[in-house]
Amino acid sequence: MNQNPSTGHTYKQWLVVILANFALFVSGAETSWISPMTKILQAPDSPAGEPLSDYAISWIASLMCFAAMLGTPIYAYIADNYGRKVAVMSLLYPQAMSWALKLYPTPVTLTLSRIFGGIPAGGCFNVVPMYVKEISQDSIRGVLGSLLILSQNLGVLFMYIIGAYLDYYTVQWAVLGLPIVASVLMFKAPEAPAYLVKQGKIDEAIETVASLRGLDKSDKTVQDVVDCMKEEEEKSNNTPDISITSILIDKKWRRSIIIIFIVTTLYGFSGAYSITVYAFTLLSYAGTDFEISPEVQSFSFPIVMITASFILAVFGGPPILVGAYIASAISFSVIATCFLIKKNGGSVPGWLPLSMMISCVFYFAGGIASIIFILIPEMFSFQICGKIMGVFVTYIWFIEFLQLLLYAPIIKLFGYDILFYLYATINLVSGVFTLIFIAETMGKTEQEVQNAINSKRLFKK
Repeated sequence: MNQNPSTGHTYKQWLVVILANFALFVSGAETSWISPMTKILQAPDSPAGEPLSDYAISWIASLMCFAAMLGTPIYAYIADNYGRKVAVMSLLYPQAMSWALKLYPTPVTLTLSRIFGGIPAGGCFNVVPMYVKEISQDSIRGVLGSLLILSQNLGVLFMYIIGAYLDYYTVQWAVLGLPIVASVLMFKAPEAPAYLVKQGKIDEAIETVASLRGLDKSDKTVQDVVDCMKEEEEKSNNTPDISITSILIDKKWRRSIIIIFIVTTLYGFSGAYSITVYAFTLLSYAGTDFEISPEVQSFSFPIVMITASFILAVFGGPPILVGAYIASAISFSVIATCFLIKKNGGSVPGWLPLSMMISCVFYFAGGIASIIFILIPEMFSFQICGKIMGVFVTYIWFIEFLQLLLYAPIIKLFGYDILFYLYATINLVSGVFTLIFIAETMGKTEQEVQNAINSKRLFKK
């Protein structure tokens, strides 16, 4: 990132990308907020005025996912019509409102806070990657793009740490300032050059590219980058618009749509998300016999997620997905068995349920969490990939909403052991399905992938 007269610099790109990723950091904190706060909100001296029931906690936890489902199309519209920079800034304002509402905890305000936190969560994985891609030069785009998941996982870790050591109100104040400061600093950030080209603001696009790269406006590199953006915009304008309805009913894509639908449904109920959301209460119930508290033990989850995301970047692909699902099925089975033994009055080594929960989170972050982001770009052409991705990301938020909403009722009716045996079964089915019906896509053309999919017996006419 050092200045060089001939090659310019990249430090401005790094600064802007880090700033934009504050939205992901805050979103990660929002996602994991319920984990350390459940014990506080259900305590006799609950800041909500009275202890919240398991059903109330389940509802508050799940609402974020429901709101995120609504946020996905909203932010796609904002980014396309008002700009990438405006879209990033509009992520931060409702995030700040979410944490402000948590300072006045009642069932109503906590419900509203999760809605305000969930809507931008649905837009983060659409808006921020788009903005990062369009302001980054090719040589560092991959590295800058990897900050997306890292930022979210750091947000999860941050919430686990402050939730373990600080009181309720201090936690909310600690996070509230982040989106406020980031939104103010975003006023100085540039608009994405590709969007400026789309708006016909060519001179402004040239100035932005030159500034981000530390080059003169007349530099050939700057001119080449903007010319490339102009060509891409012209190509996009000449590409016929394909509606999502026509994609869904087209026989050419039907088998791929069915596969992605099954995969995302199984993914949504895989169970690891419940562990990250309810980590504190699960570890407390498991009765781990360490001197370290369950709150501190839970720090291992985001650390493992961060590690696994780096491993995924190197070894990702369908074979990894199969292994991740099968290993997760085994881990969930062991956890369920530990809970069953505990329910029947027995005991298990304290390290066993903890290590298996860590394994589930590791396999999820290192393989399962990426599944549609790996499969959809390989199965569908660029003309429809974005729309298909939007539909299924929205669907995943809905499935995760159901997973969290049903979590407490299932435990009340059947117990922790039955729930985790169910998660084990879903992961086993997912692994078998991935092994049999999802073709290895790496290194194949779109047509080769389609031919492999259509050759599977389940999808033959």
